[in-house]
Amino acid sequence: MKIGTGLPIAIPGTQANLLLEWAKRAEQGPFSSLGVLDRVVYDNYEPLITLAVVAGVTTRLRLVTTVLLAPTRNTGILAKQAASLDALSGGRLTLGLGIGGRKDDFLAAPADFHTRGKRFNEQLEFFERAWSGQPINDQIGPIGPTPARPGGPEILIGGYSGAAIQRLSRWGNGFIAGGRAPDQVKQFFQMARDAWQKAGRPGQPRLAAIAYYGLGPQATEGIEKYITHYYSFLGPAAQQMAKNVPSSPEAVRTLIQAFSDLGVDEVLIGPCIPELDQIDRLADAIK
Repeated sequence: MKIGTGLPIAIPGTQANLLLEWAKRAEQGPFSSLGVLDRVVYDNYEPLITLAVVAGVTTRLRLVTTVLLAPTRNTGILAKQAASLDALSGGRLTLGLGIGGRKDDFLAAPADFHTRGKRFNEQLEFFERAWSGQPINDQIGPIGPTPARPGGPEILIGGYSGAAIQRLSRWGNGFIAGGRAPDQVKQFFQMARDAWQKAGRPGQPRLAAIAYYGLGPQATEGIEKYITHYYSFLGPAAQQMAKNVPSSPEAVRTLIQAFSDLGVDEVLIGPCIPELDQIDRLADAIK
């Protein structure tokens, strides 16, 4: 199983120089990917712009959105942005995509919250045509550039619903689960496998998971501060979520093993503390 890490782009106050140095250290470490979260109404950096910047200081790491709220974006522009980033990074882009669940993000975009599932389906159909070089319709010709990866960037579908799993049977290359413990997402990984097989798609879907960590003397405090702020919309459940985040090397390794036992292909472990020692501590923990 591959192990990626996250960039601290959604921790308020994180500076650009920290993100660049973080990416450089991840490139030299035992990691497979760099993941970035997405919000609109929050003190975070925009994911695709961030990945474009760090693509310039890395050469091998995959660049992963974990996940991008696709229905908050203009479909044609998003298709072109993703194709451009994939081409410019040498085919390193993986798009984790979901519909989102926070109304304020859609109000700010602006985009309709209540039709976001239907819109997402339409976007996935659009991306398939655009990235294969086909005309979009009788009035719209092909949209460039040609992605480095044939057929466009790898797509991982996110979301804990039957609709998300059904999207996987038609579009995408796999399923990505985020923010929940291994025992809570086990059934969704199996549902993804079942839907893939039922659709007659060859091989197996790629399975990825997103988790958090914090290490060092102030780990517990740092984890609680970040998780309860970012997930404040969950109310008291955010406190419990913070308690489940691993805060020791042993707990990190236990979490990784649990995902490995589920047959996950890659787990991306994102930081709760915006300090460079965190990427070094994580690298030491997984060696």
